[in-house]
Amino acid sequence: MNVLLCLLGLMTVLSGCSGENRELQAALGFRENLLKAQQCSFSAEITADYGDSLTEFTMECRGDNKGDLAFEIRKPEVISGIQGTVSDSGGAVRFEENAVYFPLMTDDLLTPASAPWIFLKTLRSGCISAVCREEDTLHMTVDDSYDEDALRLDIWLRANVPVQADISHNGRRILSMSVENFAYS
Repeated sequence: MNVLLCLLGLMTVLSGCSGENRELQAALGFRENLLKAQQCSFSAEITADYGDSLTEFTMECRGDNKGDLAFEIRKPEVISGIQGTVSDSGGAVRFEENAVYFPLMTDDLLTPASAPWIFLKTLRSGCISAVCREEDTLHMTVDDSYDEDALRLDIWLRANVPVQADISHNGRRILSMSVENFAYS
């Protein structure tokens, strides 16, 4: 009887490990496909939490395989049309009649306008620390660096494309991003 219980316990542990491995393999497979792509595009509905206020806006984003991201703000209408770029070397914003100001967040590590760039950069090269299945969604936890002040991203994939991302710093969610129409080629 003890041998049977040990075997049953061992089968349970092994089946749990193989399930976890499948989820990690799915996450790594998504990353591999993204790294092979020349470009990607998506819409991002962003909510930045400053503690005492929220900032909400929607952007159309296009990223390339060099890590550069171009965006255009779509909502709210008063700042619609403002365009910008973000890369490892910095960023630029272009506008004609309207201006936009997003205060820095997380000890000057992030602005809400750079969140889609951080999202793509972390998907491509961040340290995956956890992966699990939540119904029809794959939930990845990824750090943007190995530094102590790393931003942690919780990213949800459905049908192997991102649909949601939360960015946290020091255990506090500071930014949430709903992702639509994610495509790469």
